[in-house]
Amino acid sequence: MNFSNMLYGGDYNPDQWPEEVWLEDVKLMKEAGVNLVSLGIFSWAKLEPKPGEFDFGWMDRLMDLLHENGISVDLATPTASPPPWMVTMHPAMLPVNAAGQTLWHGSRRHYCPHNVDYHFYAKRVAQKLAERYKDHPALVMWHVDNEYGCHVSECYCDTSAAAFRIWLKQRYGSLEKLNFAWGTAFWSQLYGDWNEIQPFRLSPAHINPTQQLDWARFSSDSWLDCFQQQKAILKQITPEVPVVTNFLSFHKGVDYFKFAQHEDIVTNDSYPDTWQPDWPQQAAIACDLMRSLGKGNPWMLMEQASSQVNWRPINVPKRPGIMRLGSLQAVARGADGILFFQWRQSKAGTEKHHSGMLPHGGTETRTWREIKSLGGELAALKPLIGSRVHSEVAILFDWNNWWALEIDSKPSTDLKMIPQVQNWYNAFYARGITVDFAHPGSDLSSYKLVVAPALYLVEDHAVNNLNNYVKAGGYLITTFFSGIVDGNDHIRLGGYPAPFREMLGLMVEEYVPFPQGLTNTIQTMAGDEILVSLWADVIRTEGAETLARFGSDYFAGGAAVTSNIFGKGRGVYVGTELPALGKDWLLETACRDVGVTPAMELPVGVEFTCRTSGSKTWQFFLNHSGSRAVIPIKQRGIDLLSGKPVNTFIELDVNGAVVIELE
Repeated sequence: MNFSNMLYGGDYNPDQWPEEVWLEDVKLMKEAGVNLVSLGIFSWAKLEPKPGEFDFGWMDRLMDLLHENGISVDLATPTASPPPWMVTMHPAMLPVNAAGQTLWHGSRRHYCPHNVDYHFYAKRVAQKLAERYKDHPALVMWHVDNEYGCHVSECYCDTSAAAFRIWLKQRYGSLEKLNFAWGTAFWSQLYGDWNEIQPFRLSPAHINPTQQLDWARFSSDSWLDCFQQQKAILKQITPEVPVVTNFLSFHKGVDYFKFAQHEDIVTNDSYPDTWQPDWPQQAAIACDLMRSLGKGNPWMLMEQASSQVNWRPINVPKRPGIMRLGSLQAVARGADGILFFQWRQSKAGTEKHHSGMLPHGGTETRTWREIKSLGGELAALKPLIGSRVHSEVAILFDWNNWWALEIDSKPSTDLKMIPQVQNWYNAFYARGITVDFAHPGSDLSSYKLVVAPALYLVEDHAVNNLNNYVKAGGYLITTFFSGIVDGNDHIRLGGYPAPFREMLGLMVEEYVPFPQGLTNTIQTMAGDEILVSLWADVIRTEGAETLARFGSDYFAGGAAVTSNIFGKGRGVYVGTELPALGKDWLLETACRDVGVTPAMELPVGVEFTCRTSGSKTWQFFLNHSGSRAVIPIKQRGIDLLSGKPVNTFIELDVNGAVVIELE
């Protein structure tokens, strides 16, 4: 990221306020330690009040004011919210849903990603901004649009349909190849002309699954193309200024593995519900995904709430210390920047009840005191800039698999991707083991242990990659309903899971999804009984060792969890949904076998993470337990947050945090 300080600040929307407020804003920003603001994200109507008539005077004054006060700018292209005049002139730019209904102006993200009129104006405003501020000393980053795919992940208008056909021609080259990939022999869907192909709008029955999968791929690519159009303009004019857009953690509509390759810095918006007891795991998994998307490089938390949000049925404020704890968690997991939505809480509009760094009550509030305190603490973490988080464990994740797994006409609609991933992640989190996320086709050689939950769709290159990883000495755990289809969502024939049968040493004869309320048990070889749910595979071992057997039903006594030596490595198969107790049982053996161990024993609810750079190590201890914790440590150091030396133990208050720079 190449910044000299830990970045701190938030979205700044001064166009919502009279200019006399701006001086107070910068004064309080300096008091809080703010050094970066995202400016102009929703300011298109202010910047271009009439088509082709630009008003940059107010932005000029702001840019100068911020720079004079030592505050840098992440300058936005305001294209996430087109102004009313554009909609009036070009109503065809509005998005259309699958039911054929137009989504109108009145909120935000009201544009079709394929509309040429919209793109003309979007590229023009991006170019005008870049030309005007290319040499301004406050500019340190470009922020393109906002939260691509949020609210509207797909547009089903006729323009999008035409763009879909172009995308399909580029993907397949011929109708013959498309008809094969889509399996159009089924239900008489054979296409004889490209113009016969439509988006999967509402239909009498289940729609062709490969058509649905390609539509998801196309829609994701469409948002990337929107980003690329503006990025090309910005890079041509300001080649040295990094260009970013903000992600949405695990957002289904956009393939972030693909998108992140085109971002200079990965940034994320994270809004876990801190009223939920598992919010630390929800926040941590998003952090680890962002770090992984950036290939381990430092990333930025672009948005979070200082207190409550406004969109849930009940919007509970963050309790004292929680905002600080979540912010430090992001730093612990690789972030070099902590920002909020937004700086000053809005007086009007949809998000007026969404918290800000500076609340309605001003500086006489708990939120402000916490914001000001956090700014000072982040400044003390300057030595960590550029350091990295290292992991010996990876969980495989692929947006194509996510889309395919949750397309209709499956054995069970209860099988969802994110709960599968989150549950395995939680098992490592509880053991104090940091996890990366990796694409199934990526280089896995640096990981001692890889987990592939519900890898339903797996492409040929990924099949070879995973088999070769195990053969070379890797340890792979995969779960039920994996290796079922290829990249076209066609069944891989030869017995489930066909591409991994040799590696796993088994065949799944059939799968048994459980109706709601049905459970089973498994008995481990050590004699322990564990309750299982959701799913059972009827497994025939073909050389694999059985680690656990089902306790009831017609497959009672059959293998439920297996292990198989393949080459120099091991493939483990889990043929049911293990609860937390079951995952802990399995991972205890797996982690011991590969030598993955937590750095230390910790009380339940205390999170531990390390960042390193060269010979330097920083240890983070974050207390989510709800009670005071005392932790013995083996190495001496200094707590950067308090400046106090640490010798034999540390004490953590409720919601307490310590960042130790080891000697």
